[in-house]
Amino acid sequence: MPTTLLLDKEEMTRILERLACEVLERHGQCERVMLVGIERRGADLARRLGALMQQKLQRPLPLGTLDINLYRDDWTSLEGKPHIGQSRITSPVDNAEIVLIDDVLFSGRTIRAALEALLDYGRPRKVELLVLVDRGHRELPIQADYIGRSVDTRPQEQVDVLLEERDGRDEVLLTAKN
Repeated sequence: MPTTLLLDKEEMTRILERLACEVLERHGQCERVMLVGIERRGADLARRLGALMQQKLQRPLPLGTLDINLYRDDWTSLEGKPHIGQSRITSPVDNAEIVLIDDVLFSGRTIRAALEALLDYGRPRKVELLVLVDRGHRELPIQADYIGRSVDTRPQEQVDVLLEERDGRDEVLLTAKN
């Protein structure tokens, strides 16, 4: 299976710095902003963005993580047993301006599940979506407010985000499946 490097470590660093600046530009001092990363890699990216924004604001932002496995719509049989992780939302969601963070936006189903999970914690004032890679092929009417890189892909291709925290290196790969 041929693999193409879409982003290297330096490009990912520049993109995350740009995304942090875009959120700050839109939200000023971010008084109501809470970053919420979708487990697993979205949560890692949220921590990185939070650190970048904290440097600029000189104060920490509320940061949460969201496990969406119970909210997925692809557990269609009793044989499938999802691995249930733990969500960590430590600040009030009511009236917060949530920036929901994920690594790759594809069909939109992960984001639908995340919105449903998030609403179990309260009613945010608004929810914005930030993704590192938007690869198209939506099945639901969901779009990102902040996009690191848009990539034209075919449905049978796969985009893999590798992060230092989990994979020992930072890069984004496009792999053609047979």
